[in-house]
Amino acid sequence: MSEAQAVRPAEVAPEAAEEDPPAGRLQRIARLQALQILLLLAVTVGIFSVLKPDTFPTVFNLRGIVQNTAILAVLGVGMTFVIITGGIDLSVGSVLVFSAVVADKTMAAYGGTGWGTALVGAVVACLAGLGWGLLNGVLVAKAKVPPLVVTLGSLSAALGFSQIITKGLDLRDAPRTLVDKIGFGNVVGQVPALAVVAGVVVVGGIVLLHRTRFGLYTYAVGSNAEAGRRAGVLVDRHLIKVYALAGTLAGFAGILNLAFFQSTTIGGHSNTPLNVIAGVAIGGTSLFGGVGSVFGTVIGLFIPIVLQNGFIQTNVQPFWQQVVVGAVLVTVVYIDQVRRAAALRGARPGLAALFRRRS
Repeated sequence: MSEAQAVRPAEVAPEAAEEDPPAGRLQRIARLQALQILLLLAVTVGIFSVLKPDTFPTVFNLRGIVQNTAILAVLGVGMTFVIITGGIDLSVGSVLVFSAVVADKTMAAYGGTGWGTALVGAVVACLAGLGWGLLNGVLVAKAKVPPLVVTLGSLSAALGFSQIITKGLDLRDAPRTLVDKIGFGNVVGQVPALAVVAGVVVVGGIVLLHRTRFGLYTYAVGSNAEAGRRAGVLVDRHLIKVYALAGTLAGFAGILNLAFFQSTTIGGHSNTPLNVIAGVAIGGTSLFGGVGSVFGTVIGLFIPIVLQNGFIQTNVQPFWQQVVVGAVLVTVVYIDQVRRAAALRGARPGLAALFRRRS
């Protein structure tokens, strides 16, 4: 049976009608957590605004926070899909670097400083990311290698290839149009073009996850892959598509990174996977799979960026950012476990078995 012929949600699980109430509760919990994180973000911004009223709440500073979050948001969309399936992708930072390196080399060979050169670079970057994503997906879905091991290997390999190609040096061949119009350009007033591009990706991710069959299958695979397989969902094929999507977005983030930093920043993304995964988890996506939202991810991604910016302005060592983000991440996962346990105690046997299977 082809994926296009797969049955509708009501047909995927005949007992779905019986399990709607607890499923609805889980969805409400996810939404509530996203609102809690939004409140936490507002409180954090408020605290730093009080501590540094002359510098933190300025348009210039807030614009910088949005720009710094934009690239992580593009990575976060792909990571949200991966984590909802119950997987993980540690390679996004290295794939971003590799894609930027390949795009830079291609644009330098192509020549020119206009939109044509920039478009060629963007296409090449996305294709490079797609290649790594397909490799990750095939190894996870077909070879049955754990996602943690696969993407850890890709992290090392992609960064290694980047260093081989560049001999460890940052490349700076981005066309001026890409830098001036996307990296530092504005669309309306002081709205960064980089944020607008990232916003389009985020909106596309929201629609794809919550309004399409692709999103439905993503939740199904993360909730109970075997049940989905029995209903006609091509689970292995869908996993490959999800990792391919994450890789493609990492490649696209590579060209945005090149536009913003004007270089390939070979050694500048060692903490990127941690920040993205933390943002996804903080935003309400369960690391156990089956629950999550792109909107929550975007809110969660602002937390580490705001902390970093605020710590710098208040003369707190930026290393504390990683300490705080790590502590928040562990706390969020613990709360997620407690809520899942509570949901299992209140659920009927069918739903309890489903979640025990994912745990």
